[in-house]
Amino acid sequence: MNVEIYLDRLHARIRSNRWMYYFCIFCRFSLAAGFLPAGYVKIIGERFTNLSNNQPMGHYLEALHHTGFYYTFIGVAQMLAALLLLFRRTALLGAVLYFPVILNICLLSIAVRFEGSLITSPLMVLANLYILCWHYDRIKPVLPFKQWGIIVPQLNNKQFPTLFFSGVLATVIVLTIVLTQFTYDIKPRNTHTECRLQCKRNKYPNACEVFCDDIHLDGKPLEQALERYHKASGRN
Repeated sequence: MNVEIYLDRLHARIRSNRWMYYFCIFCRFSLAAGFLPAGYVKIIGERFTNLSNNQPMGHYLEALHHTGFYYTFIGVAQMLAALLLLFRRTALLGAVLYFPVILNICLLSIAVRFEGSLITSPLMVLANLYILCWHYDRIKPVLPFKQWGIIVPQLNNKQFPTLFFSGVLATVIVLTIVLTQFTYDIKPRNTHTECRLQCKRNKYPNACEVFCDDIHLDGKPLEQALERYHKASGRN
């Protein structure tokens, strides 16, 4: 069986299940709820968070706040994507617009070790991908497949997809554990106090305190603070 036939059959099986349809609706409204307030704040010109400018994500958001109409443009794009997701006919367009924005937020959160969206943004990327896959029949014409037309089945399967939702739950749990416990040995946290608290559990408490001071007191870039942390801990 070639890839095209397999994907067509998998899509048909998913689209026929009522519970999978409900999950798609849940993803659409959850993603919309995430972008509506974030976009509105940018449109009215307010700063997105109260993070200190010395904090890596706070430094980025402060600079973004001073980009003028570009800051407003991002807010408009976020609100437009969210509103499009709320309606069935425009959900695909909303998902297409939403994806590059949330992917950028995800990569940014991982890059600067920002706990505020370190877990939620990857989950939002996965939810966005699910919506795109749900509309595979409409996306297929732009893919390198020979057959374009797909017959979308009716929602006549009411069997609860236990295996699928067990996988969803397992994904959430594994992502949470990996991103919070095993991805980084140290994080800037949101404040100097919070950053210092992690030093009690750090293998190199003195190096950790140097890192926190570099970030929150001296305002050094993350890469420089990490370099000093690794030197102070004797690993560089």
